[in-house]
Amino acid sequence: MPAISDTLDPPTQQLKYLLAIETSCDETAAADLDGDFTILSNIVLSQDEIHAPYGGVVPELASRQHLKSIDPIVRESLAVAGISLDKIDVYAVTQGPGLIGSLLVGLSFAKGLAYYFQKPLIGIDHVQAHIQSAFLEHRKISFPALALIVSGGHTSLFFLKKKLRFDLIGRTRDDAAGEALDKIAKFLELGYPGGPVIQKLAENGDPARFDFALPRMTDRSLDFSFSGLKTAALRIIRENGISKGYPQLTDFLASFESAVVRALLENMFRAADRLHPKSLILCGGVARNKRLRAEFEKRAATSSLDFYIPSPKLCTDNAAMVGGLALEKLKSEKKPPFSLDLDAYPRSRPNPSPERSAKNRD
Repeated sequence: MPAISDTLDPPTQQLKYLLAIETSCDETAAADLDGDFTILSNIVLSQDEIHAPYGGVVPELASRQHLKSIDPIVRESLAVAGISLDKIDVYAVTQGPGLIGSLLVGLSFAKGLAYYFQKPLIGIDHVQAHIQSAFLEHRKISFPALALIVSGGHTSLFFLKKKLRFDLIGRTRDDAAGEALDKIAKFLELGYPGGPVIQKLAENGDPARFDFALPRMTDRSLDFSFSGLKTAALRIIRENGISKGYPQLTDFLASFESAVVRALLENMFRAADRLHPKSLILCGGVARNKRLRAEFEKRAATSSLDFYIPSPKLCTDNAAMVGGLALEKLKSEKKPPFSLDLDAYPRSRPNPSPERSAKNRD
C-alpha cells in the first residue's frame, strides 16, 4: 500500500480536526479533537460483560467484538463532535502494545479511512498515550516529569526530560498491578473486572490486618514485580480459608490492595529521589483506584512537587489520549512520519534511550 505524503504544511496551521482510534485491548474507542487539544468527542465501548464469564479478557472475543463495534463507534464520535469524515485533516491510531488481534482491527480501519480520504495517518504508542492523558487536562506540566503508568497490562515508570522524551526507567517483570488485582478477585470468584470490585469491598476493611512484605529487586533497579504479592495473597487465602463468605474478607482485600499501592508508590518515590523531577504523574486504568489516588496525592504533597492525575474517564483506555499525543507530535519541531505502512506490535518496544541501565541503578 503506498504511503501518503504529508499534506499539512506546516501541520499546525491548517489542522482543524483529528480523528483518533484506540483498540489495544477490550475497549473500542474513537475521539475527535480540534487543533487546540479540545476534546470534541470521546466515545468508549467496554467489553466487560463479554469477558466477565471468563474472569479476564479473551483475545479472540475481544477482536471479534472490535470488528462489530469499530464502525458505529467512529460514527458516534463524529456525530457527537458534529463533524463529518471529509472534514478530518489527520488520523491517529494505537499501534501497540496490546493484543495483536485487537490492535489490527483499529489499525486496519484507520488505514482504510486515511487511504480513502488521502489524509495523513500517525501510529501512536498506547503506554505513551496514557501519559499524554494528563497533559490533555493540564497543559503546563513542568519538566522534567516522572510518570507512573498502572493498568491491567502495564506497570511502568517513565522519566520525561522534556516534552515527547519518554525514557523508560522501570517496568514490571511479571504481572502488572491491575493484573494481580484481577487474578485475586478471580480466584475468590468476586467478579470482573477485579480491581473495581476489590476497591468497593475493601473500602471499609482494615489494611493493616494482614501482613504483606513488599517485593524488592535484588539488583536495586526500579522494576516492579507483583507475582510475589499474588503468591503471598494465595497463601493467606488457603491458610485462613478465605472465601466470599469469610468474616474478614474486607480486611484481607484492603490489606492486599494497600500492599499493591505501597509497592507502586515506593518505587515511584525512590525514582523521584534519584532523578529530582519537577512534576509527578499518575495515570493508567488503575489510577482510578481511590486508595492509590489518595496515597499518591498525600505522598506527593509532602514532597513539594507538582503532581497530576487525569480524571477517571481519561485514566481508562480511550482515544482522546491517542489523539492528544498525535497532536503533540504534530506541533513539535520534529514532524512525525506519515505512512500507511504501519505494523501493530503486541509488546512494548525496547527503550530507545541508552540511559536506562544507568538510571535504573543507584
